[in-house]
Amino acid sequence: MTETLPRLLLVDDDAQLAAMLHEYLELQGFSVDVCENGELALARIEAAQPDLVILDVMLPGIDGFEVLEKIRAHHELPVIMLTARGEEPDRILGLMQGADDYLPKPFNPLELAARIKAILKRAGAQPAASDVEELAIGPLLLNLRTKELRIHDAVISITAAEMHVLEQLMQRPDEVISRSQLTELALKRPIEAYDRSIDTLISRLRRKLAADGIDRDCIRSLRGHGYVLDSHILEED
Repeated sequence: MTETLPRLLLVDDDAQLAAMLHEYLELQGFSVDVCENGELALARIEAAQPDLVILDVMLPGIDGFEVLEKIRAHHELPVIMLTARGEEPDRILGLMQGADDYLPKPFNPLELAARIKAILKRAGAQPAASDVEELAIGPLLLNLRTKELRIHDAVISITAAEMHVLEQLMQRPDEVISRSQLTELALKRPIEAYDRSIDTLISRLRRKLAADGIDRDCIRSLRGHGYVLDSHILEED
């Protein structure tokens, strides 16, 4: 039986870059579809259901942030944002809106391929039969097999990146985990200089928990040390 190749959708209006990435990523073992604007990308996602989207921020018509917002309204598929300037506000905004990772231009195609493989591996990983399938603290219930978060039995929408951060915190409640540890454990990459990815993901998690009546302080930050999930606060909810 022929193995189905992972399907990627590359959304970028730079025709030269798109052609180069299309060729390179297919050599890396992916099936690659290319769109030059956001409207086409949204239609292609509905029709082709790719496994991962590579989304440029600077697009004609609706920009990458708006495309990401529309994707997240209906899908949880992984999204890697490409930022032309690599500026901190672009990165933070992308992560806040649900991007799983970002990569500033110019970048090495090998790094893009590595990040794609890491994200797809996390998204498709199934725990072994002997592994813990659920993590529960207070009203939080995280099912690692179905990748579903419940609060007071209500399903909460979270991205893959948010789920992996919460999983690490729930596996080690009341233990301080450094930002560098969380980056390596949850995002499967080393932390970079001025990297605020974890802080942004924590902020998003706090906001979603608070929207369902959970005290934001259940995830506490210790300046210079990292983050800790306070089980005592959760058990009081």
